[in-house]
Amino acid sequence: MNKVALITGSSRGIGRATAIEFAARGYDIIINYNRSRALAEDLADLIRQKYGVKVEYYCANVSVESDVKTMVEQALKDFGRIDVLVNNAGIAIDKPYVEKTVEEFNKTIATNLIGPFLVAKYVAPSMVKNKYGKIINVSSNNGINCNYPTSADYDCSKAALNNLTRNMAIEYAPYVNVNAIAPGWVKTDMNKDFDQDMEVQECKRILKNKFANPEDIAKIIAFLASDDADYINGTVVVADGGMML
Repeated sequence: MNKVALITGSSRGIGRATAIEFAARGYDIIINYNRSRALAEDLADLIRQKYGVKVEYYCANVSVESDVKTMVEQALKDFGRIDVLVNNAGIAIDKPYVEKTVEEFNKTIATNLIGPFLVAKYVAPSMVKNKYGKIINVSSNNGINCNYPTSADYDCSKAALNNLTRNMAIEYAPYVNVNAIAPGWVKTDMNKDFDQDMEVQECKRILKNKFANPEDIAKIIAFLASDDADYINGTVVVADGGMML
């Protein structure tokens, strides 16, 4: 029987790459999207055709509790269980610090922090009942020591997510492992309009001298979800290619 993985925000970017990586490893896949239904459908079709595993997609805004509750209840009904949760859904609203609004700040916190809290709140009890589960929160090295005032709300949300990860690991011990991955720069839609000159400068700060591809991060997430990583718990794994301050 295949294990089941739920990946939030999986219609694009790191989430999409993670869904494909898990499918390639024989997991059944639960795709979550908020607005990108067509992309979710395309991803589901690709996974069915290429990997032959069970896959379904569900619309839910992870910051809305009723959406999350409905999604998880339906997914558990359709799949019977959830073995792995990847809290990947996230947003960034980059703009000058003095132009940021309270509404934008709250929206970022709601998606990047309250979202993982809510999804885990509804998924983890079934994991505890089954005495098995892996939760991976997709954080950022911005939440550790790479801060940019234009993304202060994003940075704060990821720093808080790192703390939430440790609290979740304590709450759901000993049967559920909870870890976070903190990528650096990744080639995703979030960074598609990145200034080329700035990208060159940022690459000079990275020992690998390049931005990651979503697939690079997906492989690490899949490792953290595997039984090979069973003794890693309550940890934030930095995956930024060796970014120097």
